[in-house]
Amino acid sequence: MRVRWRDRLRYWFDGTMDRGTPALIGWLALASVALILVITSLVIALTNKEDELSWGEVTWMSLMRAIDPGTVAGDTGRPLFLGLMLAATIGGIFIVSSLIGVLTAGLENRIAQLRKGRSRLIESGHTVVLGWSEQIFTVVEELVKANHGQRRSCVVVLADRDKADMDDEIRSRLGETGRTRVICRSGSPLKRADLELVSPDTAKAILVLPPPSPDADIEVIKALLLLNNRVWRGARPHVVTAVQNSENLAAARTAGGESALVVDADDIAVRLVVQSHRQAGLSTVCTDLLDFAGNEFYIRPEPALVGSTYGQALHSYARGVPVGLHRSDGTVVVNPPMETSIGARDSLIVLAEDDLLIRLADSPPPVDETAIVSAPDQRPMPDCTLLIGWNTRATKILDLLDRLVEPGSVVDIAASRRPEEVLATARHNLTVGYKHCEPTRRTSLESLDLGGYKHIIVLADDGAGSGQADDRTLLTLLHLRDIEVKLGDPYSIVTEINDDDNREVFQVTKADDFIVSTKLISLLLTQLAENRHLQGVFGQLFDPVGSEIYLRPASDYLTPGASADFATVIEAARRRGQTAIGYRTKYDSDQAPSYGVVLNPPRTEPLSLGADDNVIVLAEG
Repeated sequence: MRVRWRDRLRYWFDGTMDRGTPALIGWLALASVALILVITSLVIALTNKEDELSWGEVTWMSLMRAIDPGTVAGDTGRPLFLGLMLAATIGGIFIVSSLIGVLTAGLENRIAQLRKGRSRLIESGHTVVLGWSEQIFTVVEELVKANHGQRRSCVVVLADRDKADMDDEIRSRLGETGRTRVICRSGSPLKRADLELVSPDTAKAILVLPPPSPDADIEVIKALLLLNNRVWRGARPHVVTAVQNSENLAAARTAGGESALVVDADDIAVRLVVQSHRQAGLSTVCTDLLDFAGNEFYIRPEPALVGSTYGQALHSYARGVPVGLHRSDGTVVVNPPMETSIGARDSLIVLAEDDLLIRLADSPPPVDETAIVSAPDQRPMPDCTLLIGWNTRATKILDLLDRLVEPGSVVDIAASRRPEEVLATARHNLTVGYKHCEPTRRTSLESLDLGGYKHIIVLADDGAGSGQADDRTLLTLLHLRDIEVKLGDPYSIVTEINDDDNREVFQVTKADDFIVSTKLISLLLTQLAENRHLQGVFGQLFDPVGSEIYLRPASDYLTPGASADFATVIEAARRRGQTAIGYRTKYDSDQAPSYGVVLNPPRTEPLSLGADDNVIVLAEG
């Protein structure tokens, strides 16, 4: 079939029009030039015999009338000249109006494209957050706090959501972010082209958030594979993420490679529940250690302490509390033996409000020997615990309890369904029983003989949504607390909640501790994104093997009610091979935001702890 030249010309013209606003402006400019040249030629040929105007003068006159329609009103001369100038003006009106329309449409399209979040980022030293979930608000808030002392910092979020919606949600939840700019880009973290929008080559860290879906771990592993197989230009930033199922931990670490730090969120949640059920307040301590608002861990060399022992270093600081050593080979030891020598290339791990506030003391502070208790530690006794509710973490909780409790301990499961497989499993130290219970019914709870238990753990219901699960937990806690008051306060209560915003509401139940695992995982990921070297510190603190965080009775260290100071508490703990990092008062245990927890207190200020108070120490169980 023969194609006519007019069709070819039209096809070529349509192709140029498809190029967008620049092509349209080009055609309008060409039309303007053509109009002016035609009018100028006609004026020179038909009306310029007597006026003898130059070509340039006539061109200028035509241009002015095409651009400014009001100019033609002042023209005088022969009718033909006036008619040609009017034609230039009318043609100019159409061309200028079309140009304004093209520019307006092009500007609107550009703004629409920017609102879609598809423009490429040009930043360096920024933190990239891949994915979107409720954890995003905690992560961004903590990154803003971590960078508050910097003149300029940037957090970039890439998620498969509308950019404007992300901006609005972050602004409404967090408000102003100070010197930290929060930039959102719309795209899939699992697509290489979208990943390039956030300039990963120049980022200092990349944080992959697990999405709120049953296949969260699969999405995380796919993102890790994409990052690990990418060709990096320059230094590769470290990657931080978490998996929800412990069985996927090895696969995620293989997918991420050596530069990825993968946290087992499910395992940490289980450890917190198990450790907190015997020492209420642990989650508050962990929150204070993990967020950037209070005390943090800093790794710093101390040449003045080289050759000293770790026990001597405990009394060498005026501000800050040593908690361990970062060895020259990269290994971390939390609460090492007191006689451990500090090497020339070792660094101390110090708990402090800010690294600028850490300073050595001129001389060790005085210790009040009369206030120190020298009685031996009490031997742990078998526990009797009631586990109310059932979820995917319950089996792991029982397995870990079996490793930690004394032989002869008992755990009774109170749930609507009988877990046959769990009850049939043989255990070393733990005897597991079952009692039928509907956790939200008062009569069902009263039938459990609650007075016979020392500890109660209330698990969140995985089958309900996070908000509905917290509502059910709240009702259960209210029943338990009212029953406890009538029984004479025989047991402690530790529970899981999904939303930390509910903590203040839940305080009316006066439960001893609340485990908000999603927030703690978010805080941990943010800490590791800012300083990957802290992985060894937190890894040991959350590991049942070795030294962990304990809230021990203050009466094990000081005479109840005796006037002393925190330097005396540090010495009392040191003599037991422990590192004291703070205390918790029973009187303020239900008062937000600290809930009675004080970390890294001034060493020489007067301090009096009662029998119901606790000293927070790092110790081996």
